[in-house]
Amino acid sequence: MMDSALSFDEALQGFLLDAQVLLTQAQECLHHLELIDNDPDACHCLDNTLDNLARQATQLGLREVAHYTTALQQLLGPACHGGCLPREALPAVGACLTLLAWQLELVDPCTGRLNLDIGEQLVLLGELAKVVQQPFVQACTSCNDQGGVCIHPHTETADGTPPGRSSPTY
Repeated sequence: MMDSALSFDEALQGFLLDAQVLLTQAQECLHHLELIDNDPDACHCLDNTLDNLARQATQLGLREVAHYTTALQQLLGPACHGGCLPREALPAVGACLTLLAWQLELVDPCTGRLNLDIGEQLVLLGELAKVVQQPFVQACTSCNDQGGVCIHPHTETADGTPPGRSSPTY
């Protein structure tokens, strides 16, 4: 039993170190995109970096970090692959990466848990979804309560309206 606890502690510390490197790489990709619109190499790097971070967090069972990073990567992926990441999206990407940096700093080094309200995540991801014109599906209540990544289909869009219905304007 002690070996598995030690293994998790070591794996978590290794992940946190790797995550800082990956986050720095994602921020460098963002900076490159600020200099050169839709640079394919920077888009590909950003997408791969977020995917790698999400997979590592998932493998280690860091649900909160995995869910947020996966959602961010899924929103950016189509725009990155299509070479159509709008310049207007870059501040939202920067804000999402800043929140991710905070999350990595606040992960409990013993348990790997992140006991934060997800409200800011939802706001930032929703704003990014609007700019990149991608649907953003929030976790259902059950998955939010359990802290899990939703793997089942959902029917609402970024602003909470069912598909095919117009969004409310404010």
